[in-house]
Amino acid sequence: MPASSDTTAKRRDYRPETLLVQAGTLRSEFKETSEALFLTQGYIYDSAEDCEARFSGKIPGYVYSRYSNPTMSMFEQRMAALEGAEAARSTATGMAAVTTALMGLVRAGDHIVAAKALFGSCRYVIEDWLGRFGVTSTLVDGRDLDSWKKAVTKNTKAFFLESPTNPTLEVVDIAEVAKIAHAAGAKLVVDNVFATPLYQSPLKLGADCVVYSATKHIDGQGRCLGGIILASEKFIMDHVHQVIRQTGPSLSPFNAWVMLKGLETLAVRVERQTATAAFVADKLAGHPKIERLIYPGRSDHPQADIIKKQMKAGSTLCSFEVKGGKAGAFRFLNGLQLTGITNNLGDAKSLITHPTTTTHQRLTPEQRAELGIGDGLVRFSAGLEHPDDVLEDLVTALDAV
Repeated sequence: MPASSDTTAKRRDYRPETLLVQAGTLRSEFKETSEALFLTQGYIYDSAEDCEARFSGKIPGYVYSRYSNPTMSMFEQRMAALEGAEAARSTATGMAAVTTALMGLVRAGDHIVAAKALFGSCRYVIEDWLGRFGVTSTLVDGRDLDSWKKAVTKNTKAFFLESPTNPTLEVVDIAEVAKIAHAAGAKLVVDNVFATPLYQSPLKLGADCVVYSATKHIDGQGRCLGGIILASEKFIMDHVHQVIRQTGPSLSPFNAWVMLKGLETLAVRVERQTATAAFVADKLAGHPKIERLIYPGRSDHPQADIIKKQMKAGSTLCSFEVKGGKAGAFRFLNGLQLTGITNNLGDAKSLITHPTTTTHQRLTPEQRAELGIGDGLVRFSAGLEHPDDVLEDLVTALDAV
């Protein structure tokens, strides 16, 4: 990437809140305060020789906005500084980030080991999409370290997991899974969306690559789609850069600019949302209309010991099983007035979804049961409203069950 006339926050030891506002900022000769939005597909070269040198990589410079653009660069550099990564590449969506990271690691004849508890689209990519091209896969109980070891074959090239998982908020021991992956000569890719980069640092725990749907907390205000892949410079150049350059799952400069502005408020939003989620979880625990409640910040979470070891705080989400199965869950959802029924999360507005009929509807009833996704399970994402108003909305709706 080209050098800018001015950059800020060059230090990498600033605290996260500072990095979220300052890191990676590039300023033009106009010395603008806010990050500039470069809406351009291509770039002009000073000479034919300059054009040749940029295309060959002999000199730095932007070539085409499908894979490099100043606004995209600022978003990537800011995220890399926050995550503690050497490099990053942005993508059009979170699923583009997952698909690109995995496809860059494997080819026909290779094998992937992944946790069973995954977002429905991630399971599709691993089980169906990559399978079309001769990549085999094994899904395991991510909580069971022996199952990861037993699933390894001589052709295993990648491990993949979410932690906490969607939607049951299970937690996987990232450090231990990373050791198993590396012993097998494989790379570990971690989807860190539910923890956010503020609460969990998979690269420090041994992961090779971290992916995010920037649509969630990073934008966090329901405006646009985006994704990002973070890893070492070698990982990005060996497995990611050319895939993005040649196939084009690119983030638009406008969306990159929106993400940059979202990052400025990420810390304050996530802190408030986490406090609300924890408040709701504590107040709803033991409610007579709820069979079970799962929240990573509570001592009764099944993996509380792992959470204490690898996460700095709980989550902006909690899940709970409403009594009465699907009918009970639907009566509850239809009784909500403040909380929006949707399939998104990490938004400034409180949101809720019914995984069985949305994010995980393509799984069989047996597969959902194996993952603990009952017909009454709902996933709540805390917003920025007053916690008392959110709780009152949920409790009033539960009265309808």
